[in-house]
Amino acid sequence: MAVALGVMNMASPREAPGTWRSLFDGKTTAGWRGFLSKQMPDGWKVVDGALTRVDKAGDIVTLDEFADFELTLDWKIAKGANSGIFYRVVENQEDESMWMVAPEYQLIDDKGYPQKLKDTQYTGANYDLQPPARHVSKPAGEWNATRIIADGKHVEHWLNGVKLVEYEIGSPAWEQLVAKSKFKDHPRYARAPRGRIGIQDHGDWAAFRNIKIRELR
Repeated sequence: MAVALGVMNMASPREAPGTWRSLFDGKTTAGWRGFLSKQMPDGWKVVDGALTRVDKAGDIVTLDEFADFELTLDWKIAKGANSGIFYRVVENQEDESMWMVAPEYQLIDDKGYPQKLKDTQYTGANYDLQPPARHVSKPAGEWNATRIIADGKHVEHWLNGVKLVEYEIGSPAWEQLVAKSKFKDHPRYARAPRGRIGIQDHGDWAAFRNIKIRELR
């Protein structure tokens, strides 16, 4: 299938496929740690029930790994801010950043970011590969609802009830996009069939809540 664009508590033990579970309890950072680290960075705090990047910290990942899943969460960012949600994140000695190994659902202040954005850098984009079909993010400081479906090689990005991106990992169209992107020099990019959920520290304030996932099989 060619790449196509389309026109929605405590971290619990592993549950049966199809059962929703929380990845964030709203009170602690249990279930998370730093990328390539055993510790949770101090710059991530729980503020008003949200997992919040309040100071220089670094990227974070879930303790658990997931293959085929549906992920939902709410997020908001500061004016002019940039962040991202990564999925199927793997860790190794060769790749020092999440973006080198995992697809990114872009989060950014579409209207207030201080630099000119490429179409593949707007909120909901399959970062650096596909632009969002529409611009439906809410203003900086307001909550947005993200949904990511990863079912085998098929992936969908949703925002505030609207499908923004749909693609097939490994399809000829996807491979062509990768070959023209910054990922072309990173052979492990998006190749892992399972991995962790990651949240990016891009140097800006960002908050996340109601982080839930269900495994599809």
